[in-house]
Amino acid sequence: MSGGLLSSPWILGSFYLQPSPSPSPSPSPELSPLSSSSSVVCRAHFKAPKDLKFVLHDALDSNGFNTTYAREAREGFCSQIKKLSSIRRETSIIINGGVDLGKTALYIAAEDDSLISHSSVPLPVDAFISRLDDLSMDYCSRYSSSFGSSPDSFLESLERYLYVDKGFRRTDSISQLEQRAIYLHSVLTHRVGSLSMLSLIYSEILKMVRMWGLINFDVEISSPNDSHGSPRGYIKQKTTEFDQQHIVTTESLLLKILRDLKDAFWPFQLDQSKTPFLRAAEAAHCSDRSADVDKSGMEIASAKAARHRLERGVWTSVRFGDIRRALSACERLIILEADSTELRDYGVLLYHCGFYKESLQYLKLYQDTEKSTTVKQVSDSVKNLEEDAVEKLIIRLNLILMEDKWTRPSSIASSLYNNTDPW
Repeated sequence: MSGGLLSSPWILGSFYLQPSPSPSPSPSPELSPLSSSSSVVCRAHFKAPKDLKFVLHDALDSNGFNTTYAREAREGFCSQIKKLSSIRRETSIIINGGVDLGKTALYIAAEDDSLISHSSVPLPVDAFISRLDDLSMDYCSRYSSSFGSSPDSFLESLERYLYVDKGFRRTDSISQLEQRAIYLHSVLTHRVGSLSMLSLIYSEILKMVRMWGLINFDVEISSPNDSHGSPRGYIKQKTTEFDQQHIVTTESLLLKILRDLKDAFWPFQLDQSKTPFLRAAEAAHCSDRSADVDKSGMEIASAKAARHRLERGVWTSVRFGDIRRALSACERLIILEADSTELRDYGVLLYHCGFYKESLQYLKLYQDTEKSTTVKQVSDSVKNLEEDAVEKLIIRLNLILMEDKWTRPSSIASSLYNNTDPW
């Protein structure tokens, strides 16, 4: 693999990113998808090797795509993530003083915007930060009378401001998130957002109010455990010790933001009854002609359609995925070092892009990490299917690399770069 991830090195715990060779209101909230408990159940943090390198930016550079703005945005993302200590990871998003979640989300949006647009200028991160700050200022000017009132009245006024006066609402899409609902700059513009984006905006207003000393009680955010509810505030003193376990933390919010992106742009969307990894692994199995006899016509057609879209960069709908944004989400999740399964998911995407050597590296690293990490093992049929699929992919990759010493195919240029229509 040529080069590394960034144009300058960052130290993230034990994670050293190599520089590239300079290419130009509920009082008792339920467990929710955003809680730290639900996001990383029975998992443990992993430490990536110091010499670990990513593929996306260098692959685009080698095909004539200018990644300057994408790399700058990735550096901005890394500059925030390197502030995450083990304590700050578990800190509530309302009081976290380390990572600037608004900036982090906008750096994510800026990188993806650069990857899929033809713009000659970067996404104006500072302008959207100002817009986010303006929301807080406007609330304070409109509802200054609510300060000093009861906590319940304060929260009622804040939610009336956010969801009525400003018209922010959660996306109506259930099966697939709308693209504009999972990027902060789009949510600030269109006022339709995912659960994670609305939680972030809500928390930024609360943090500003707390910083100015306008409230003297502890507030947290309850994220609804359904497909239509919006984030609500609750008074921390009214909750039980059990409820405190489900506070939205900095890490759980970042995980939710990045996994929303990965799921939305994952190229294999046909069979929602299987995990994204299993869908991709089965598509890899179908791509082998010798395996066609064991697969149904629908599965074979799905695999061929996915491969066709990856190779030609067809953009028609999020339903058919976007390999570049799926890869960028996976890379950022690995940088976050929250769950070793991200190594596995990144590896299977690299397989479909034709990066066989790199795919094998990540899949083996996943296996090694699983063996060395002490976690509470959960034995279930899905986990067993995934582990079996990993083993089969590794066998297949070893055979591919042994046969004729295959390297990256020329089709990589079309799978990652040759996209004329960004939306």
